[in-house]
Amino acid sequence: MTYAARKRPTTGVVLDVEGTTTPVSFVYDVLFPYAFERLRPFIVARLGDPEVERAIGLLREEHAAEVATGEKIPEWSVGAPGQIDALVTYLEWLMDCDRKSPGLKLLQGQIWELGYLDGTLRGEVYADVLPAFERWRASGRAIAIYSSGSVLAQRLLFANSTWGDLTGFIDNYFDTAVGPKRSRESYREIAAAMHCEPRNLLFISDVAAELEAARDAGFQTLLCVRPPAKMPDQTSSRVVQTFDDVDVLRAGISSN
Repeated sequence: MTYAARKRPTTGVVLDVEGTTTPVSFVYDVLFPYAFERLRPFIVARLGDPEVERAIGLLREEHAAEVATGEKIPEWSVGAPGQIDALVTYLEWLMDCDRKSPGLKLLQGQIWELGYLDGTLRGEVYADVLPAFERWRASGRAIAIYSSGSVLAQRLLFANSTWGDLTGFIDNYFDTAVGPKRSRESYREIAAAMHCEPRNLLFISDVAAELEAARDAGFQTLLCVRPPAKMPDQTSSRVVQTFDDVDVLRAGISSN
């Protein structure tokens, strides 16, 4: 079944990455292990680099905030002996817990950049993504990405994809700097940045809680359930399994 975007004008499509444009297995079985293995040598080699220091500054803030809550986390005292070891231990803990840490995401993006540049990494996207991008671009729709991965990581994945450089189709990239993905305010910020009314934007994700936040902000939404993921027993969103099922071009859907 093909779904039109609620018979409203759809001026833009906002896409999640993991589980939506890109297989979850690529993220967890390729990207994460690649970064995990290279954390220590990368940090040692790049200490003092402004972008690395920016990420470390964010990590200091995150660590202090978590300590203040009383949560048991790895110790890390800036300036203390062995601070690099402690920093790496903290980063590994964040990865093991799958924390959506902005500081960690910045470092991961910088590490992945080296892998993409030397050809070790290639961004995996589903086969239906490029044709959908072509359809949406031909109809004048804006295309944006919103992921917990850094903007750098997003650009690298789509610039070095298995289907070529897809960045020419993408107008905007958003990460958690705009806000948490489960906060409706984040989607309002995205709509403002795209100069679109929220009701004229379609958000596609594989996470129901993200879709709920987007709907609360006024977005149209679709839940993307890529095989072999199981169809949900209950959901308040319509479900698609491929972008071939997403039709923003049906009669009655205006580009204005």
